[in-house]
Amino acid sequence: MKPCSCDTFVALPPATVDNRIIFGKNSDRPCDEVQEVVYFPAAVHDNLREHLKCTYIEIDQVPETYAVVLSRPAWLWGAEMGANEHGVCIGNEAVWGREEVCDEEALLGMDLVRLGLERADTAEKALNVIVDLLEKYGQGGNCSEGRMVFSYHNSFLIADRNEAWILETAGKYWAAEKVQEGVRNISNQLSITTKIDREHADMRNYAKQKCWWDGKKEFDFAATYSYLDTANMMISPGRYCEGYTLLNKHKGNITFETMMEILRDKPSGINMEGAFLTTASMVSILPQDSSLPCIHFFTGTPDPERSVFKPFIFVPNISQLLDTSSPTFELEDPIKKKPHFKSKPDRRHPLYQKHQQALGAVDNNEEKARTMLDNMKKLEKELFKEMESVLQNKHLDVDKIVNLFPQCTKDEIRIYKSNSAVFLKVSFW
Repeated sequence: MKPCSCDTFVALPPATVDNRIIFGKNSDRPCDEVQEVVYFPAAVHDNLREHLKCTYIEIDQVPETYAVVLSRPAWLWGAEMGANEHGVCIGNEAVWGREEVCDEEALLGMDLVRLGLERADTAEKALNVIVDLLEKYGQGGNCSEGRMVFSYHNSFLIADRNEAWILETAGKYWAAEKVQEGVRNISNQLSITTKIDREHADMRNYAKQKCWWDGKKEFDFAATYSYLDTANMMISPGRYCEGYTLLNKHKGNITFETMMEILRDKPSGINMEGAFLTTASMVSILPQDSSLPCIHFFTGTPDPERSVFKPFIFVPNISQLLDTSSPTFELEDPIKKKPHFKSKPDRRHPLYQKHQQALGAVDNNEEKARTMLDNMKKLEKELFKEMESVLQNKHLDVDKIVNLFPQCTKDEIRIYKSNSAVFLKVSFW
């Protein structure tokens, strides 16, 4: 099965406003899958004999891991997207090509997202982490909680305050492209062509052995490892081209709100509907001025057009994100038993439950729907205003920021619970 899923974007100066790098991603997954937003603090691991259990396999642990905030399908260890305390952001995409996808359990692309964030303080170091783990452990396994077999190779968009990297894989082989200005996006296809800044040492030789490349013409990674006509890639229909068009439409004036508008765009297919839909979204502001905080916005709910982007900022002693954390089932979790997926527990977190209940209740009442969506937008706009103030005034009230995301989530839940048309003022501020 090869459903379309996910789009990831990055915009760098001079395409953006105020010398910021803007990262964005829609996670498009099975429509009944719950995605949670969770925080894990930095940690020191003294006993390196203890292995780290990822979704399916165990790997070697490292002495130190960084604090991370993740948006992830609630059943697995890794993440679709996230950020760490050093301003590194990563999102991944499912890709297919000539190299056969292995169903054998290894590291999922989503595991590699989390591992890159936990173990690297720059974008290029995260790339190093991912390709080293890919070489040592491989990628593979079912990427869906259920009896549907959904396996794929992965591409990654990795960004920090200074630059971005596109990393695309085919089995253990890979190519990487450095992005230092302008705009770039990835979708469910290989997109690195002839601009290759780093690569697997045996990538070209393997392609020659498979008769995918004659060794004479200029090497084009996407054309060689997939079936794409890369000459027409920017004009052919599809979400990759649509995303590229939307980014370029706003080039020079891209803000975090622009990125959110792109993620909310339904005519392009970027905001997906149907059996596979946009189950969660993320947008990050990465100021190149290191004295300013990075701000990461997450929805934690499906359909960004009908969700609230809530801000998260890394500071010490952050309150746990209880309202976006799914229930845990310890050893009874089906993912921890073999064979996997014999049952499917209820993984809905409090925000997800209230969001879905409220939207279901107003779907047939246009007036109530409009009122609720207006209140959601007012909440969001107030949050945007306050975050912009933080960036402009360079003032961070750490005592308030520790509760920033949890309080915003509670304010959102109150909107869903309320039948009043009166806007609920944001209690955080």
